[in-house]
Amino acid sequence: MADNADLLALLAEMKKSMEKGQEEMKDRMEKGQEEMRKGQEEMKNQIQSHVESKVGEIKDHVNSCIEKIEEDVQSVKREIGEVKGEVERKIEEVEDKVQGKIEEVEDKLTDLKTIENALEARFGDSHLTQFYRTELKTRRQKPGESLQVLAADVERLMSLAYAECPQDVRDSLAAQYFVDAIRDEDTQHATRLMGAKDLKSALAYSMKYEAAKTVSKTSRNIRSIEVEDGTGKEKDEKFDCLLKTLEKLLNSHVAGKKNTPRRNPNVTCWKCNKKGHVQRECQTISPIQEN
Repeated sequence: MADNADLLALLAEMKKSMEKGQEEMKDRMEKGQEEMRKGQEEMKNQIQSHVESKVGEIKDHVNSCIEKIEEDVQSVKREIGEVKGEVERKIEEVEDKVQGKIEEVEDKLTDLKTIENALEARFGDSHLTQFYRTELKTRRQKPGESLQVLAADVERLMSLAYAECPQDVRDSLAAQYFVDAIRDEDTQHATRLMGAKDLKSALAYSMKYEAAKTVSKTSRNIRSIEVEDGTGKEKDEKFDCLLKTLEKLLNSHVAGKKNTPRRNPNVTCWKCNKKGHVQRECQTISPIQEN
């Protein structure tokens, strides 16, 4: 029994000792937690102070940059104002000079108008018309000048010399002046006999006649130098055939002119805007054909 009592007493004492140790450990843990909270709070305060300090520095730097930018903007505005003022002054100077030139040109135009009126009163359009008619009457085909170029010039002079005449009269006169101006006598005579009623028909016939004449002349020259080897006869036959073909074309052209029914005089050509023919029959000389 005594042993049991001692054991119980020992256990009780050990229990008290353990409870006391637990209390001490609990106190130390609470103290450690409190110290940790204080450390965290202190670190938080330090971090916040550091951040606030850096933010303040950044804010000051940004403000200084903004102030510098504003100063630069104001400086640029001042320079722009100075340049604008200089440009406006230059514009005013140019406007003054231009206005002076305009007044000077207007004075000269007035003088030119006066001269023009004086010339018109002295000579007038009738003088120019008579000049163009005289040039038309004396116009002759130049050496090396093609029939197309001659016809184009006759047409130009006709539009200047007889602008007020009806179209049919102008066409007939143009054909006559064109025939009179042809240099080659044979071509002139043949074209005159054809009796063309307008310049285009006269030009077409004279060109075909010259082509046939050239072929005939070439054929005769070849015959004169041919040798009796059998080939000359063959060439002669070819040229004779070609010449006959051209003669048939000329004859059919003349016959067609005589038998063609009278066309509506109001029909208008889409190429030259003249009345009396359609576009596919237009023979107006273009600059490309002249060259």
